[in-house]
Amino acid sequence: NEDVRICDGAILLCKSTFISLSIKKADYYGIKKEWADLEILPIIETPTYGNLTAKKLVEDMKIASPKDTKPLAEAKDLAYKEGFYKGTMCYGEHKGKSVEQAKPLVRQALIDAGDAFNYAEPDGEVMSRSGDSCVAAHLDQWYLAYGKQEDPEWQEEVLRHVNGELNTFSGEAKNAFEQSLDWLGQWACARSYGLGSKLPWDKQFLVESLSDSTVYMSFYTVYNLLSSDKFGDTQGSGKISADQMTDEVWDYVFTRREDVESDIPKETLQAMRREFEYWYPLDIRVSGKDLIQNHLTFFLYIHVALFPKEYWPRGIRANGHLLLNGEKMSKSTGNFLTLYDSTKKFGADATRVSLADAGDSIEDANFEESVANAIILKLFELKKWCEETVRDARVLKDGENYVEVNKNERLKNNDSVQRTGERSFWDDVFENELNGLVRETREHYTATNYKSALKSGFYDFTSARDFYREITKSSGIGMHQDLVRKYVELQALMITVTAPHWAEYVWLEVLGKPTTVQNELFPQVPSTKPELTAAREYVRQTSGNITSAEGAQMKRMAKGKATNYDPKQPKKLTIFMASEYPSWQANVIDLVREAFDGMTIDMKSISKKVNKADSKKAMPFIQALKKSLEGGIDANTVFERKLAYNEVDVLTQMVPGLMSTVQRCVCIEVISVEQGGKSGKVVASIGDAAAAKGEEKSDLAPQAENAVPANPTFFFSNI
Repeated sequence: NEDVRICDGAILLCKSTFISLSIKKADYYGIKKEWADLEILPIIETPTYGNLTAKKLVEDMKIASPKDTKPLAEAKDLAYKEGFYKGTMCYGEHKGKSVEQAKPLVRQALIDAGDAFNYAEPDGEVMSRSGDSCVAAHLDQWYLAYGKQEDPEWQEEVLRHVNGELNTFSGEAKNAFEQSLDWLGQWACARSYGLGSKLPWDKQFLVESLSDSTVYMSFYTVYNLLSSDKFGDTQGSGKISADQMTDEVWDYVFTRREDVESDIPKETLQAMRREFEYWYPLDIRVSGKDLIQNHLTFFLYIHVALFPKEYWPRGIRANGHLLLNGEKMSKSTGNFLTLYDSTKKFGADATRVSLADAGDSIEDANFEESVANAIILKLFELKKWCEETVRDARVLKDGENYVEVNKNERLKNNDSVQRTGERSFWDDVFENELNGLVRETREHYTATNYKSALKSGFYDFTSARDFYREITKSSGIGMHQDLVRKYVELQALMITVTAPHWAEYVWLEVLGKPTTVQNELFPQVPSTKPELTAAREYVRQTSGNITSAEGAQMKRMAKGKATNYDPKQPKKLTIFMASEYPSWQANVIDLVREAFDGMTIDMKSISKKVNKADSKKAMPFIQALKKSLEGGIDANTVFERKLAYNEVDVLTQMVPGLMSTVQRCVCIEVISVEQGGKSGKVVASIGDAAAAKGEEKSDLAPQAENAVPANPTFFFSNI
């Protein structure tokens, strides 16, 4: 039609507007009936709405007027999604093609024919920071041709890197990059004002900030040769002017181009290339998760476009935002804290440790002021303990007894009483645990998981020390001086990243080292010994089970229920251990052996084969076997029904400590139970009323028959 009829009541003055003439109240609007009596031409076939999508949706949703704005918007959204993603062209030269394929072809044909021109506008209202509605004129713009439609080869190369060599540190971040690469298309890369570099091929424009900062890090590698100040006003050591840095020179530095004509000395060019190749590829780029959809994806695109593959980024770490006390920071609500104010309030080290504790994932981190306060106290107490056990150590002399020295000498801290010489079982267990925590902490630091590194290198470190202190104290031997010093040294090294001032003080003032801790390498420690790791876990579990059993008896007594002994009276603890597995466990071990492929266990396959009558007790046992195998214990040791440690020896080492920690305990016996649980032999004992080692026992308590290797049972009685 040559005439275009417009209804002035439906025009948006700030937008071009589509007018539908098929509306009611034609007389009211001055519209003639014949204007709307036009045949609707089917163009797109969709599986849900047929070939007249708009008509079908208007009828189905009972849209009666342009004033039905909400259902109209919903109908428009449904029509566009259905048409673009599922629609097929049913008219014209592109008939049979998907709409997704045909759309750019039709667009280009209209532009080539002079029937259309490029036009872009925001998909919603844009408000300025001053609160004004932004209206953009149609201006010339430069675009970068990102996207699978614009440059599929480029997009696929970046996507392969994301799914291959690039470390995104989380599945969520990787998915976000994949989604961005799927939808991101042409990006307006220029602007006419503000800060930025001039667009090389059109100097009236500046490169907009999200596009301009994608390869700055390559520039950093050679900046010292180009400038000696942060503003670039003074030449650097290379004595190079800006106009000397031509495209050919940059290609020489970044892409190994050789045929470069430049008055820059060859030695200087080689120095720049060496600097770049030393630092590149960059190992990690850290930024906010909200930039994945633009800047960080541009960062990948541009690196893939400019640099050889060996210089593409190795990792991108996307962080969430920082909450304060579980809530969004806001000056208006008063929930706001700057780094400067935090260091004034909590100190630098407590602030750093609390930030590390706030979280590492792509989710929002949470800085808790209560944690910062607790860290201040924890660091102070740990510093004090280090001073008293290292600088003020009271080393036992030949013939002196740990218990007697602690009893007779008035010391600030009983932990300062330490022995030297031969190492004990507990020394080996403690050192092995420290070695494991050091290696674990290194892995967490390497992966930039600072919260996890803080847990293993600080919280778990002090927990290991506390266990060692208590077990050697209750055993009456005290800590070994070499192990105390090793713990303090390793603790300082583990926490240097998050609490550098604390670590520096302990390193120089407490340990008396000659140089700063900041220059130390991360410690290299031996691999953990699986037998000691398993023994430590056994001790922890057994001690906990004894405490739980005693606590359960106390609760029963408090509720007035009958008990077989009075926990408040002097008591005897009998520990029943077994050297052979019961028949059902032997059968389960055979099933696990069959399902073990050298690396993993097919739990689903095993669960189907386990006897239903034994399944309740079998599955926890299977999990324990799996843990042993994954913990590095030799498979033959597990399947041959051998423990990684000697259970009798470990229990013998535990007995003196249990004698001190179990309330009102005056006697302990460890009995190795024979098959059936009715009789056994005493393998370790302590206390005047205890049976001698090697004595045969019969008519054992019912708990004896439930004992299995690595899982002893207990019986309390009064004497």
